Amino acid sequence: MASELHTNPAHSARAALLALEYPGTRDFDDPSLEWRRLFSELLGTFMLVLVGAGGAVVDAQSHGAIERGAAVTAPGLMVLAIILFMGAVSGAHLNPAVTFAFWLRGDFPVKRVPGYIVVQLIGASLACLFLRAVFGNIGNLGATLPGPGVDDWQAMLIELVLTVGLVSTILGTASRAQNVGPLAALGVGSYIILAGLWSSPISGASMNPARSFGPDLVRGDFSSYWVYLAGPLAGAAIAVGIAFVLRGRGGDAGGLAAARGALEDPAEPA
Repeated sequence: MASELHTNPAHSARAALLALEYPGTRDFDDPSLEWRRLFSELLGTFMLVLVGAGGAVVDAQSHGAIERGAAVTAPGLMVLAIILFMGAVSGAHLNPAVTFAFWLRGDFPVKRVPGYIVVQLIGASLACLFLRAVFGNIGNLGATLPGPGVDDWQAMLIELVLTVGLVSTILGTASRAQNVGPLAALGVGSYIILAGLWSSPISGASMNPARSFGPDLVRGDFSSYWVYLAGPLAGAAIAVGIAFVLRGRGGDAGGLAAARGALEDPAEPA
């Protein structure tokens, strides 16, 4: 297989193009460096949840000093920063729904999905353990919950629709290998802020099963977690379908580079 890849002009051209765009791509396509990708996902998810859940915790600690606009803006800016400084390492998924979407789209190998999801959940849980250790069990540890008077099914549908938009933004930029560049960072970060500004009172605007898992695990209350699992995963699947309608099949060189969907050769579907 390796000799065929080296002699196939199409594969060679795509690999050469990726190597020019990302000089370290060959190193990161080395399976022995998967630990580096996993650490990147763990650290990135820790930082995202620290900011996302931390807004509610700090608000409770400071007796209402954090305005809602600031609380929903911070996670978007954090995601923007993470994509810029670690996107080329792991693809900066930071979200099981994004990992699921990249796999379903054909940009990410199934054998790497469990590892990504596990470290995302661990990173989110560590962030909430840190918040509890520093501030105590206040502000529901930033748990994402349906708002007052909002039924679980209503919050689930909002999470579904929000995730369709988020994953569509990610897949759209990833199709041109921009998920590790400034264009995607701005697009994804801005979308997260926009979603939070209008919908956080309804569902918390999680769009991320890991973001919701961390507080629920540390609080020991998973009564509404199904909302933040079913909604984002269904939304991610719908977004993949929309991407197929708009751009055809996945697995292009840009999508593979953005998702880090190959362990050995970026031009070879895993």
